[in-house]
Amino acid sequence: MSKAFTKENDADLDADSDAGAPALPQGLKNYMTPAGYKAMRDELAHLVKKERPEMVSIVSWAASNGDRSENGDYLYGKKRLREIDRRIRFLTKRTEIAEVVDPATQQELDMVFFGATVTYLNGKGDEMTVKIVGIDEVNPAISHISWISPVARALMRAKVGDVVVVQTPAGPDELEILNIQYQ
Repeated sequence: MSKAFTKENDADLDADSDAGAPALPQGLKNYMTPAGYKAMRDELAHLVKKERPEMVSIVSWAASNGDRSENGDYLYGKKRLREIDRRIRFLTKRTEIAEVVDPATQQELDMVFFGATVTYLNGKGDEMTVKIVGIDEVNPAISHISWISPVARALMRAKVGDVVVVQTPAGPDELEILNIQYQ
């Protein structure tokens, strides 16, 4: 068998795991907002239609240059191809099992459910606003938290004015819900 069809090192044995990607807890559905689902589909399309073909072209060109053992373009290209293929597998699996939930169709607008943007007051008196999204859409920089996070779980099914308790590393914290929005 040609070396092109074998794994080059032991780091490739976990080829289906995606470094830094959150694991989907066993038995839970992969809920996503329409925007999150679209972003994943767009990334997948970009990788399949643009990035991967470009990298295949580069690797093919580098392989034609001769000795592959000291060819940086070839070695880097093969490594990058493995990374792209790993990400494609991950995105394909996650989008196949995704259950898209549109927050705009939510009937009970006075309760916290998936997709809600919630403003609350914590025990220290700090006002915080978070949006409850799918596990693959989490982005702390813009206050998007996973629906399975402790804060989101504490907020679920609460109404404006309710006080819920969330367990934090520093101990229990009370959150008073100030506002709920669905966009």
